[in-house]
Amino acid sequence: MADTDGLIDARDFGTSAAPAGGFHVKGAHAQDWGLQNRLSRIFRPDTGRTVMLAFDHGYFVGPMAGLERLDTNIAPLVPDADAIMMTRGALRTSIPSTTSAGIVLRASGGPSILRELSDEHIALDIEDAVRLNADALAIQVFVGGEHESRSVANLAKLVDAGQRHGVAVLGVTAVGKDMVRDARYFRLATRISAEMGAHIVKTYYVSEGFETVTASCPVPIIVAGGKKLPELDALTMAYRSIQEGAAGVDMGRNIFQSEHPAAMLAAVRAVVHDGLKPEEALELFKERSAAGTAAS
Repeated sequence: MADTDGLIDARDFGTSAAPAGGFHVKGAHAQDWGLQNRLSRIFRPDTGRTVMLAFDHGYFVGPMAGLERLDTNIAPLVPDADAIMMTRGALRTSIPSTTSAGIVLRASGGPSILRELSDEHIALDIEDAVRLNADALAIQVFVGGEHESRSVANLAKLVDAGQRHGVAVLGVTAVGKDMVRDARYFRLATRISAEMGAHIVKTYYVSEGFETVTASCPVPIIVAGGKKLPELDALTMAYRSIQEGAAGVDMGRNIFQSEHPAAMLAAVRAVVHDGLKPEEALELFKERSAAGTAAS
């Protein structure tokens, strides 16, 4: 067992230092052309940021509120997202092949919400991902979970396959109900994913020390939206995430469970790409909501 008694807590995260490279996606300056091109379909080259719309929830919870009909509830939102995150089944059945959004496919699965969620396996072959023109593959990493070692091994295998074919891998920090959600844990979980080769890491925002999480991760961090929040709270979380070093957000419930999903997506985009403050973005949300209600 590693000797952890003498470890010294990290102190200097260099939060004000610019990342090395020159490519607009952090940590990807030495990647192959094809992988850089795929990353550029996820992260806008002019801002280096992304607004990802996540609707992969059905792979373990079924048709939750807002996802009853992917073709009518989600497909109309896709043109306004930089990237979309879903299962291959959802992509083939419900998303028009004319979309220009970056494609992020859920690549892990196994248990439903009725079982131990960390008991996951790789559930997508790289050849099918390439066939679907995927830009990235998403996999859960359960640091501290019952099946931690397997989930890390799954990530490593997926990275090997992705590197062979120029497809990026998104490591998703999976937080169990009994795990501590603080900056120290997220520094550990995100760094492990990046060190194992993930090209992007998705994690949760914390109000204290989040800038140390983004600074100590050598690849872009995008922030999970998590549970449905009031619109101003969700926009505030997005704003603070970006201000503290995140390269984007991956929101699901805070968009598709909003009373006005298209308006909320527009407001989130304005925060991430245009730097609108939460209160300004909320006004935009209200304006778009009123316009949409009047049009209908």
